[in-house]
Amino acid sequence: MTGDLLALMWMPFLMCLVLTGIHAYLGFHVIAREVVFVDIALAQIAALGATAAFLFGFDLETWESYACGLGFTILGALVLALTRSRERRVSQEAVIGVVYAVSSAGAVLLADRSPHGAEHLRGMLVGSILSVSGREVLKVAGLYAIIGLFHWLCRQPFFLISTNPGAAYREGWRVKWWDFLFYASFGVVVTSSVRIAGVLLVFSYLIVPALAGIILANRVGARLSIGWAFGTLVSVGAMVASATLDLPTGATVVCAFGLALLALGAWIKLTGRPARVTGPGALQPGSGEAAIR
Repeated sequence: MTGDLLALMWMPFLMCLVLTGIHAYLGFHVIAREVVFVDIALAQIAALGATAAFLFGFDLETWESYACGLGFTILGALVLALTRSRERRVSQEAVIGVVYAVSSAGAVLLADRSPHGAEHLRGMLVGSILSVSGREVLKVAGLYAIIGLFHWLCRQPFFLISTNPGAAYREGWRVKWWDFLFYASFGVVVTSSVRIAGVLLVFSYLIVPALAGIILANRVGARLSIGWAFGTLVSVGAMVASATLDLPTGATVVCAFGLALLALGAWIKLTGRPARVTGPGALQPGSGEAAIR
């Protein structure tokens, strides 16, 4: 029995590790930019694109559906980049909320015109991580490795714009262009992850490990290490609970993240350990090179 459970949960667990690796890193940027719900907005845009493809007869697993979802997401990334202003007269979170609402309504309208549209939308929400194969894990890991390399090569403008956009403008960086590259690469990750894990699980992997790292450390390297370790440990515990208690895997992981974060907050209160956050952002303001040290 134990061997059967291990065989069943092994690939989903590996996929959770892959999700932890890229999303914990992106989560630091998202929190620093104060656009926490950009993940859900881009995920909903991807769902809108996939729903449009579904209306034309392409299943969720086809490359046509993926390409359509990715195309819609790139357009969403362009909107987010163009709506950012230097003075920030309007919070970008408000723009993200509008994008999410319109994308959700559009997906519902399209799904209403296709048979089994409701089941399609549900699949985009909860994903199917329990059915992932070894080939899918390798494919997604390779894609995310490429995205990670891209972010490493562009680390200076990405970190600078996330932590100190005013300095980025003063130093002459083309902020809207770099914003578009950031959100476009972020959109590739979201489009791929949502098809596998669903919106709720992807959001949890994006935000909760990053928050744990922010609370417990000051330096970016330490925060990343804590975020990755936190995500891994929670994934292990959630997978074990899901297998032994016969619970839905995705929902179990999401709830486990919430409980783990609540336990971390309680531990801080009981021990008197101060939170390490010095401002609303996940990273310390400063130059891009200083931010990565």
